[in-house]
Amino acid sequence: MSVRLNLEARQNRREFVAGTTAALAIGGSALTPGLSFASSPAGYHIAGRDTIRLGLIGCGGRGRAAAIESMGSSAANVELACVGDTFESRVAETLRHCETNRPGKVKVAEDQRFSGLDAWRRVLDSDVDLVMLATPPGFRPQHFEAAIDAGKHVFMEKPVAVDGPGVRRVLKASALAQEKKLAVAVGLQRHHERAYRDTIARLQEGEIGELLIARVYWNQGSLWVNQRANDESELSFQLRNWLYFNWLSGDHIVEQHIHNLDVINWLMNDYPVSARGMGGRQVRLGPHHGQIFDHHMVEYDYASGLKMISQCRQIPDCWDSVSEWVHGTKGSCEISAARFYDLKGKLVADNSVQESGHEQEQLDLIESLAAGLIPNEGEYGAKSTLTAIMGRLATYTGKPIAWEKALNSEISLANTDALLELANEAPVLPGDDGEYPVPVPGESIETHIDWDPDAR
Repeated sequence: MSVRLNLEARQNRREFVAGTTAALAIGGSALTPGLSFASSPAGYHIAGRDTIRLGLIGCGGRGRAAAIESMGSSAANVELACVGDTFESRVAETLRHCETNRPGKVKVAEDQRFSGLDAWRRVLDSDVDLVMLATPPGFRPQHFEAAIDAGKHVFMEKPVAVDGPGVRRVLKASALAQEKKLAVAVGLQRHHERAYRDTIARLQEGEIGELLIARVYWNQGSLWVNQRANDESELSFQLRNWLYFNWLSGDHIVEQHIHNLDVINWLMNDYPVSARGMGGRQVRLGPHHGQIFDHHMVEYDYASGLKMISQCRQIPDCWDSVSEWVHGTKGSCEISAARFYDLKGKLVADNSVQESGHEQEQLDLIESLAAGLIPNEGEYGAKSTLTAIMGRLATYTGKPIAWEKALNSEISLANTDALLELANEAPVLPGDDGEYPVPVPGESIETHIDWDPDAR
């Protein structure tokens, strides 16, 4: 594979924003499949204001950090105007953090602080210009769709869905956002890091020859667990431990490993056509760890012939790695470290740069809006999410899964639209032994997907 890029594609994102609309559209689209820009004469000046009023939906650590990063922009005055979370304590904690880190930027009146399962609706009903969606991913399609209907610019954390119906919902809303000239940014922050952008461009230009195989990893130890509180509802417990429930997180292959899978999609300017894999729960057991697997191994096929070997694990005292590699006919590259090697494994170039993509993605969004540019990352965010979902379907079923089968699957993990209060029944319930249903390859409900036995 050898893709020729306009030289402007080698510029960093800040240079893009300072350039013309045409340069942005050409450079950005060449580097990222599904990325598009539109121009808006009004820019971010909604209702004649010179300030971007920010609304935050989901006051966990990631949402809180994203708000703080956005308010640090020098391209526009960004103020936090409205916040909402299921849990009132998180709203208060987030406001304290934001006021400490961005004094003078928090302008959230008492009647603009919402809690409860309907808090997100009340934020969308408020007079904000840009909303940040940082709730558990299972709610993302519902919230994103409503945000676009409400005419809001959107930043949404990855992943953007947990099942095929959710991905389709996001793709439809993203297309509507394009029509309405509403910005859509997705928290796949590697696209906003200079080292990644430069490395992907060099690889697409043929630096290591024809690309043959990719290897991607997110292996680490265990994560947090919140103990069940006295008299706590089942739904509340699951929301506070959302990582461990498939309807909320999609499993860690979707919630976390999506970053690595997305990098190879970006590199290939394409998405895999099929996947097969295996996984399970070997160490992380018991009801406090919900339903998800603690390890997955998936082999993906691209139409070009490239194979991607994907590995993610959350088990302590094992080999840890968060990285992406690609091997070609002239050498190899550790993409995550921007290091190039010859065929004998000798290091020939090291272009690593320490930078924060998390912060830069927020600054890029604000700069784009300030310049009257309307980025839309919704399509590639949805399709990289589907890549991870397809891998989960493969590990849960033990069967080969084709892209179109995963995309068109009617299996929905939860009807989040029906969840109105914490007293509602949770979408998944424990058995008499207190254990939650765990997927079993060959027996999982997701085995009923119309899988493709001829998938490569």
